[in-house]
Amino acid sequence: MKKITRGLVLFIALCVPMAPTVAAGLSEGTRQIYLLQKDGTEQSIGELVFSATPAGAFSYKMTLDHHLFKDYFLSMKEMKCLEGPELWCFIPYPYEQPRTVTADDLRWLEHDLLFMFKKPEAFGANFWNGIYYKMKLTDEGIRGTAKALDLNLLASPPDDLSQPPVGEYDIDTADLEKRWLPFIEIR
Repeated sequence: MKKITRGLVLFIALCVPMAPTVAAGLSEGTRQIYLLQKDGTEQSIGELVFSATPAGAFSYKMTLDHHLFKDYFLSMKEMKCLEGPELWCFIPYPYEQPRTVTADDLRWLEHDLLFMFKKPEAFGANFWNGIYYKMKLTDEGIRGTAKALDLNLLASPPDDLSQPPVGEYDIDTADLEKRWLPFIEIR
């Protein structure tokens, strides 16, 4: 009886720590990153590879398909932009970060998928036109909705590089009806 009890306890101990992350929709493997228009038309822009960490989080490696982006020189910076009714320019997070997520905390991934929009005819880059996709887990994967962010916030490094600097008070509601790519999905 003691052997069965010990075996059952060991089995439960090994399985229970994994249950929350599996149930929450995060798991190891490769996922595609899609930006979605208002009408649901989607465009794959790259992929993420998730790997489990001993701490119960997931590390990720992101690879964007830069062939889809066109080079623009805006405000003395080279930028990779998708072309459509608006230019949708990828803004790489400029500081070192751990590239990890948990079922309850997707903020580092949100920081890695920053964009700036501009009208094609407008001059220069307006970093106050930043897009921050606020993400959450769904049954289908990860889904995010565009929020407004003044990217000038990232002009200097945060005091604590171990914490994502953009918080809930830094983002604002975006006018989704006016934005070309108001949603993101990772699945």
